[in-house]
Amino acid sequence: MTFLWTPASLILTVVVLAAAAGCCFVSWKRSGYARTMGWLEVLRFVLITLVLITLNQPEIPTEIRPTEQPTLVVLYDNSDSMKTQDVLNPEAPSERPRVRSDAIATLIQPQTWQPVQNRMQVVFEPFAAQAPIGVRGTDLNSALQSTSEKHAGLRSVVLISDGDWNTGDAPQRAASALRVRGVPVYSVSVGSEQRLPDVVLTASDAPTFGVVNKSLRIPFRITSWLAQDREMLVSLTGTQGETVTKAVRVSGMGQLQDTLEWKPTRTGDYSLTLEVPVDETETQSDNNRVTIPLVIRDEELRVLIIESVPRWEYRYLRNALERDPGVEVNCLLFHPDLSETGGGRGYLQQFPSEKELFEYDVVFLGDVGVAQRQLTLADCTLLKQLVRSQAGGLVFLPGARGHQLTLQGSDLEELLPVVLNPAVPKGKGNSRPGRFALTEAGRRSLLTRLETEDIENEKIWNGLPGFYWHAAAERAKIGAQVLATHDTESSSYGRVPLIVTRTAGTGKVLFMGSDGAWRWRKGVEDLYHYRFWGQVVRWMAYQRNMSQGESMRLFYSPDRPEAGSVVNLNVNVTSLAGEPLRTGTVTVQTTSPSGQTDTVRLTPGGEDSWGLFSGTFSPRDGGQYRLVTTCTETGARLETVLSVTGQEKEQIGLPAKTDVLREISLTTRGELTDASKVQQLIEKLAALPQPAPVIVPIRLWSHPLWAGLMILLLGVFWTARKFAGFA
Repeated sequence: MTFLWTPASLILTVVVLAAAAGCCFVSWKRSGYARTMGWLEVLRFVLITLVLITLNQPEIPTEIRPTEQPTLVVLYDNSDSMKTQDVLNPEAPSERPRVRSDAIATLIQPQTWQPVQNRMQVVFEPFAAQAPIGVRGTDLNSALQSTSEKHAGLRSVVLISDGDWNTGDAPQRAASALRVRGVPVYSVSVGSEQRLPDVVLTASDAPTFGVVNKSLRIPFRITSWLAQDREMLVSLTGTQGETVTKAVRVSGMGQLQDTLEWKPTRTGDYSLTLEVPVDETETQSDNNRVTIPLVIRDEELRVLIIESVPRWEYRYLRNALERDPGVEVNCLLFHPDLSETGGGRGYLQQFPSEKELFEYDVVFLGDVGVAQRQLTLADCTLLKQLVRSQAGGLVFLPGARGHQLTLQGSDLEELLPVVLNPAVPKGKGNSRPGRFALTEAGRRSLLTRLETEDIENEKIWNGLPGFYWHAAAERAKIGAQVLATHDTESSSYGRVPLIVTRTAGTGKVLFMGSDGAWRWRKGVEDLYHYRFWGQVVRWMAYQRNMSQGESMRLFYSPDRPEAGSVVNLNVNVTSLAGEPLRTGTVTVQTTSPSGQTDTVRLTPGGEDSWGLFSGTFSPRDGGQYRLVTTCTETGARLETVLSVTGQEKEQIGLPAKTDVLREISLTTRGELTDASKVQQLIEKLAALPQPAPVIVPIRLWSHPLWAGLMILLLGVFWTARKFAGFA
């Protein structure tokens, strides 16, 4: 028997025991040393002794020896990262590396662990992530935790993995629990900690649809883990025509971003394949190819240009868009100094009605403001609704007359992406030409991409003919993106912003702070002037043209969602009368590649978003989703195909994370080794002593029999007192 005593409890026991002995003897002496009284005092002293013993927490240790063999669990990783080919043979480093899963194939065979099976029960268990459909990963914590819970006689764990933990809780939680149980984890690291020679091709920003007979730019990124520079030929196939190729040079251990141009000649669904050849020194060959699904359709963009006077910028912009076969242009020329508006082919006599305005994809707002024979506040409200709720585009093109400054106080003021200086309403003119200076965002943007090569594009912008007037913009508003600034002029906030974009509701806004873009035609005719404004129009109209019917339009973001992410659905619905539907029941039925169907009910956008219905859904699978949008009030129905990419947490080709395995082993008092030294580990496990017997203490101080004994003795004591004639 053992006691969990403290110095205070021991002193108290001795003092109380001595006092109790004295009191019992005095009581017996007073009774004339009667035999009955003597037995009662002895019983009293026994009861006091038992209480004092209980105070010191007596325990009886009991030894329990296991009757079954202890268990050794061999946990091996079977996730996708184990398909990486980077396991080198230490005896022959020049040999081609093996795949990680092949390298551990012999380690998960029962005969390999035969020396251990004589002393332990060896259990083999694969593991990977228990994640939602479409999301793959490795969950080390869950694997270790489930092993600890399933096996009561667990002696130790052998963890064979590359350490690529990318989902679930930190494995240290399960490792700490195993240490408390006294279960060591012996980690076997598989794979190289250094990235082996490889070339990775990605095209994450590829468009989802294009326009027939219009050049389509497909961006790509090549990441090289080769030691030397390489000349590579990037090819695009599946174009239903000739293969598109481009020769690039990728620096060793570097990265290259570039684009391929392809002009589709037919409409339809395409599955393009972007590919670079496999280098002879590469260890991973299946990441040199990317498949891109997209749709090619006819283009029918509608553009409205609103201007006060026919300045040069207006004339050349109108000519550029009218010559574009995919764009239908209308113009509204107010001529506020004359009695009539401009007339002719494609000209409007007045500002369009709500129904007519919402048919336009992009509106160019020139040197126009809120004034007599120009815009009204109601017109500004309609333009705001076109952008915010109808996914339209609005381009601000201020001029030297300063009319746009009168938009302050209207609904268009909040859409303007810059803050204009009211002290300089007519902008600033210079005798020396100014030039555009691209920002870092402008260098990356496809909107300002006049040439495919980064260096050539920079040269073109630096060499464009200058401008002699610019708007007095002080700064860009919060949330706006500055693509180009003035090369010399500054305000108190920094360089004067000249090309600025921002999103507003579901649409897009662009501010062009100079009216000299028409000068870009010098020496090259329409090349860069047409290219820039054509890109602006298509960039702004991109979402509106994702999927549309006669009275319904569906657009979503992001353009290429990943499995597990949130997709924002926006639907514009027109009533039977041709006006934006304010209230109604609009639903989107989603069908996944596996055939699972869900229904998303969209909510109206409210008074500030006419005809807009919005909602969200989260695709779980990668692949083609079928979206069917319906409206109960109008009976309209629209079918769309949405491409969802799988969320690849589990990537092939990444280095092994040995530090994760090392930390697990250190926490559990195990050790780390590699696949080539597993035989030594097996010999060590086979030599482990039998597990020590488990000592289970029987706590007498809290045992019910101990309490019952004291209650029984108390009952005997008080009963005996009654028989002896004591009250």
